[in-house]
Amino acid sequence: MRKVRGAVGAVRRRHGHGDGDGRRHGHGDGGIVTSEYAMGLIAAVGFAGVLYKVVTSAQVSAALQGVVQKALDVQF
Repeated sequence: MRKVRGAVGAVRRRHGHGDGDGRRHGHGDGGIVTSEYAMGLIAAVGFAGVLYKVVTSAQVSAALQGVVQKALDVQF
């Protein structure tokens, strides 16, 4: 077990994760935290909702149908 802990500690030190004892020393932010993931998810869901409303609106739907109809009516 001691060899495994020593190997894990060496890998953690090599990759900037403290001295292998589970504590980080002198490093800044290593990534985003759960709250940042949550805020990003909320923003993405909000954007998806707005995009859905725009795409399913009558004007955009008619424009998309016109584009598809035009593409299907092309003579080869």
